[in-house]
Amino acid sequence: MEIPSPRAGKRPRIEIIPLIDIIFFLLATFVMVSLSMVKNNAMPVNLPAAAASAAQDRDDAVSITVNEAGELFWNKEHETLAGLPSRLEALKAGIEEPRVFLNGDENARFGPVIAVLDLVRSAGIQKVAIETRKLPQAATEQP
Repeated sequence: MEIPSPRAGKRPRIEIIPLIDIIFFLLATFVMVSLSMVKNNAMPVNLPAAAASAAQDRDDAVSITVNEAGELFWNKEHETLAGLPSRLEALKAGIEEPRVFLNGDENARFGPVIAVLDLVRSAGIQKVAIETRKLPQAATEQP
């Protein structure tokens, strides 16, 4: 007496649904990792909020940060107000149209921020942006 095998009638096949799940998982992981690799040259500060805040291209731009204590940072490097003009002149000599992003802490004194802005303008750099964070949607709506 011969016992029939339950596999004898079935052909082997590749299950594609688990393969699709793995591909989507890898794709989502790649997207999340690549989005987290955004280059940030500035020191972390509590930026003031503005309704007209808009994202800008940061390629070949310099970030000058004034923290709450009034300290200056050039792309995360501590800098003094006296040393800033020489760095700005070197930037202007090295790049045709230099751009500067000015980061000021929300609680920083206004004097050091204006002094930095004045030095940037005195160096002849015309493209200056003051960084802000976007106001929440509820705060921008008028009753």
